[in-house]
Amino acid sequence: MEKSKIKKILLILGFLIIVFLLGILIFNTFFKKTTKTPTPEEGKTSTGEGLPISEEGPGIIYDEFGNPIIEESPDITDQKGPSNPQLDTTARPTASGGITQTTALTSGTALKPVLGSDGRSVQFYNQSDGKFYMVNENGDLIALSSKVFHNVQDIDWSPDKNKVVLEYPDKTKIVYDFTTNKQVTLPKHWEDFSFSPDSSKLINKSLGTDPDNRWLIISNSDGSGSKAIEFIGTNDKDVISSWSPNNQTVAMYTKGLDFNRQEVFFVGQNNENFKSTIVEGWGFESQWSEGGDKLLYSVYSPKDELKPKLWIVDAQGDNIGSSRTNLQIETWAEKCTFANNNQIYCAVPKSLPEGAGMFPELALKTSDDLYRINIQTGQKELVAIPDGYFNISNLMVDSEEKNIFFTDYSTGQIYKIKL
Repeated sequence: MEKSKIKKILLILGFLIIVFLLGILIFNTFFKKTTKTPTPEEGKTSTGEGLPISEEGPGIIYDEFGNPIIEESPDITDQKGPSNPQLDTTARPTASGGITQTTALTSGTALKPVLGSDGRSVQFYNQSDGKFYMVNENGDLIALSSKVFHNVQDIDWSPDKNKVVLEYPDKTKIVYDFTTNKQVTLPKHWEDFSFSPDSSKLINKSLGTDPDNRWLIISNSDGSGSKAIEFIGTNDKDVISSWSPNNQTVAMYTKGLDFNRQEVFFVGQNNENFKSTIVEGWGFESQWSEGGDKLLYSVYSPKDELKPKLWIVDAQGDNIGSSRTNLQIETWAEKCTFANNNQIYCAVPKSLPEGAGMFPELALKTSDDLYRINIQTGQKELVAIPDGYFNISNLMVDSEEKNIFFTDYSTGQIYKIKL
């Protein structure tokens, strides 16, 4: 009996030791930062299949253990809002950091609204009647065209707001010009459109059935004069059409490095070899600054409980990759908008569940507050708490910063808050 008991005890101890060692192995594999310092040769990364080969941009400094030293903006304002909002529950007519009156400007679902060319109104597609409208701050509706487009699924606007690419569920794509009232049908295998800064050209992915026939192509805005600029092959899902406002680059390509990082490559029109930049996470989505010299982006990583975090980085010429800064805000880049080249407004969820970056649907029922962030200093300020329960998208600020416009996920309506 004594030997049997000793044997059982040893077996239990052995099992516990194995579990402990497995735990250490899993931690080191998935969560622990690497301690290897990259060598100059390792800094060069080939994307393969025709996409750019770039060196990581400047601004990455490593400590003595080989871990990247990242700039972080000071956490000046508590992201969750006022410490005791119950002290004043009155909705004020203009934004002053508390609950603010929020006015509906439309009654139906607005698809892909954008700030109009006048900088004061909002242009959108009305899914109820299939027409395009402009709505001003008073809620006055003006039809942009008498033409009806039924069942449009997605929209890409030109920078001058005079043209639009319409996509339908059957993959039909057309370009419509509001100034000439003309439309042109594009090939169905063209996807992921972005207009040039002057609205005269398009960049998109031409995705043939055969991976050997998949390219990034540039064409005139009516689809004519197309030419292939980069072979993308099987990397099509990692390529993003995104024409920069300064006309320097037309697309980006992301490549995974490890569980915590990706590398972002910038694609030009003439096979340029631009520097790349490292992003600390996955789920990369971005917005260009008005001048095209900076890139606002969001990513998630295990270090942040898989919640989205906002970052800013230089993205022009030799400065690509410099001044990479964590803005210490938990939201997505698509929930932000540039008011000018140095200041953004963002809709920030009051709270986010763990894993929301990887599974955005977890955050569809959250309510958002509005923040103003200086991307140079990192200073952030609570601007307004909307008077109601809003999951905000398509955030816009007029050219004079007098009004904020946005749509609500649950209703699809356009709303306004006075600044």
